[in-house]
Amino acid sequence: MTTVGLGIPRIGSPLRHIPDAAGRPDVDGLIDRFGRVARDLRVSITEKCSLRCTYCMPEQGLPAIARDDLLTPTEIGRLVEIAVRDLGVHDIRFTGGEPLMRPDLAEIISRSSAVAGDASISMTTNGIGLDKRVDELVAAGLTRVNISLDTVDRDHFARLTRRDRLPAVLAGIEAAKRAGLTPLKINAVLMRDTLDGAVALLSWAIENGCRLRFIEQMPLDADEAWVRENMVDAAELLDVLGSRFTLTAPHREDPSAPAEEWLVDGGPATVGIIASVTRSFCDDCDRTRLTAEGTIRSCLFGDDETDLRGMLRSGVEDVEIADRWRAAMWHKQAGHRIASPDFVRPERSMGAIGG
Repeated sequence: MTTVGLGIPRIGSPLRHIPDAAGRPDVDGLIDRFGRVARDLRVSITEKCSLRCTYCMPEQGLPAIARDDLLTPTEIGRLVEIAVRDLGVHDIRFTGGEPLMRPDLAEIISRSSAVAGDASISMTTNGIGLDKRVDELVAAGLTRVNISLDTVDRDHFARLTRRDRLPAVLAGIEAAKRAGLTPLKINAVLMRDTLDGAVALLSWAIENGCRLRFIEQMPLDADEAWVRENMVDAAELLDVLGSRFTLTAPHREDPSAPAEEWLVDGGPATVGIIASVTRSFCDDCDRTRLTAEGTIRSCLFGDDETDLRGMLRSGVEDVEIADRWRAAMWHKQAGHRIASPDFVRPERSMGAIGG
């Protein structure tokens, strides 16, 4: 992660006045009060999803967002251009809900890729329908995908997601591999209900050339059923995986990367653990988030949102939008504080925020 000393202004032309950002140093990037610089942009493009995972979505789905309230492909492309050109962002990841639920996803990726320069264009998806659209998405500029998969047991998958769609997910994974979207990462949420299948899932990932990453469950479920005492943490998972595999040399490829990686049986295969709760990486967070309605969230667990959609639609120039974005990130909170007695979960669930 890149940090900036708050007491040393940049040498160069001064920035314009940034409202509500008193004390902010004279830098172009998305710095916050703790010296962190956001370079990773997560763009949620819909609240809709083809699954109803118990740790994310309510059974009936999330309240629908009116079509006119969603950012258009043109508006998303414009904000991506501002982020890359003016704010130093170098990674763009599209999320949802489920991004494949947007019929204009290829146009969104194409418009973003055209203005993203050297920034990567990736997507987090459940993979359902990816086999039918992967070629057009790659042609539009998609370079990587992360696919969510918590179990390779079909009955268990159906109970967990409330949908019997495991074959469709596996078809999406195979299509991504054929299209060259590698390294292909698989994201699995750690739960008490899936811990017994962790060894089988890692074996499957290694056999299929995928990089598996387990994620500690966070209090972001729409049903608000998360309880700290019931959570499976990284230490317990390591004990379970250690019964079958030898895990060594824990490391991070990048200080800002959320996953800590272990070599499996000496390598080259690895397994990652994103210990969001018990081994918080908030001090190294480099993310900024754009909701499907066009608001900036500086922190996954912060309810503060700054409207950019209204600025886009009222004719405001890019330079002013960039300033508003900088001001929003300046006030990013220090961390999620899940372990604090006075922790309050965010009003939005993960499905509504975007991963």
